Amino acid sequence: MIATLFLLLFLMLLFAVPVFVALSFSSLMSFSFFSNMNLMVIMQRMLGGIDKFSLISVPFFILGANVMKNGGIANRILIWVRVWVGHLRGGIAFSTEVACMFFGAVSGSSPATVVAIGGLMYPALKRNGYHEGFATGLITSSGSVALLIPPSISAIIYGAVTGVSVGALFMAGVGAGLLYGLFYLWYSAWYAYKNKIPQDKRTSWKERGKATKEAAWALGIPVIIMGGIYGGIFTPTEASGVSAVYAILVSMFIYREMDFKKLLKTCIDSAETTAQVMMLLAAASAFGWILTVGQVPQALGNWLASANVTRVTFLLLTNVILLIAGMFIDGSSAIIIMVPLLYPLSIKLGINPVHYGVIMVANAAIGMFTPPFGMNLFVAQPITGNKMIAIIRGVMPFVLISIIALIIITYWSSLSLFLPRLVYGGMI
Repeated sequence: MIATLFLLLFLMLLFAVPVFVALSFSSLMSFSFFSNMNLMVIMQRMLGGIDKFSLISVPFFILGANVMKNGGIANRILIWVRVWVGHLRGGIAFSTEVACMFFGAVSGSSPATVVAIGGLMYPALKRNGYHEGFATGLITSSGSVALLIPPSISAIIYGAVTGVSVGALFMAGVGAGLLYGLFYLWYSAWYAYKNKIPQDKRTSWKERGKATKEAAWALGIPVIIMGGIYGGIFTPTEASGVSAVYAILVSMFIYREMDFKKLLKTCIDSAETTAQVMMLLAAASAFGWILTVGQVPQALGNWLASANVTRVTFLLLTNVILLIAGMFIDGSSAIIIMVPLLYPLSIKLGINPVHYGVIMVANAAIGMFTPPFGMNLFVAQPITGNKMIAIIRGVMPFVLISIIALIIITYWSSLSLFLPRLVYGGMI
């Protein structure tokens, strides 16, 4: 049954069948041919996979991200960041990365971050002397930090599949996301110095004050999300609903860049994206259940024990497997497929489940722009107007930088676990 399951899955992925179809069809066929149980069991497992309280936050975070992109919030965040860091060496590139980190802290979506920030910053990077390859690579890769900086939809998915606290995962993503972003800032500064990129004129305190006043309502969203969660005012799920409503009110009644017609279209687009995510999770739930019934995790665990695989080696194998998977499927899909196989083994080796979740999410972030099929590559193409081969060349230095950051995140567990342990104590 397991051999048929994987054979069908890989064949369908090879022929570019949608991931949720590949997962559900391979599960259904394997179960129908090799089990005497009623096929309704598969339907029940699929429904059970999405019948989880933590997943209620997914549609709200997706809606919030789309509202911020269409309602003027993203633009004000970008302007605010630029007046503060634009005068530094590599300031435009700094503005791009820091804006992506801020937008990631209110959206949790990598493609949405590329669209919201990239469309505004790519022309500015070109005008300020940055080479097309660097500008393209930065725009395409910077959005990936949204998967690490909380709230992260990938972290929510990992938490839903494994049962690990989403709040703890959000906290763990702060340290990892900051390190990830700092590597990009360092590379941007080095590139600007090497290529003698001119610096922006330093803005006055009056201009900074004006930009801060304009962006104050926009900057309230991360304060609501993170402050509310860390302050114990509401759960991550409740924070998602509050932030979405707040974004709508700000966009419609304060910035007045969104009317009811635009809101309706934004809601429809968000519903479509949510449906895709939920179908993927439902199919993955059935797939993971069949793996468990087939005792695949147990067999792999026994193999690890007999082979004396250490934590260091296992974490290295995890990164290699997920980086390769990220070349062909999106990061969330890779997490969904690999968690049933790898998570039980990580527990058996004594790896902290919160830290392991951050490692998986970091791999998912890199997979978002890894050639040949990283989603951000395709999102960036209409924004930059470049051919795909040029985009791929542009992102390769950023792939290398991200892998270096990934290695540090993988083997420096305290970086991720400091905040969760500060809040939850011995529970993490």
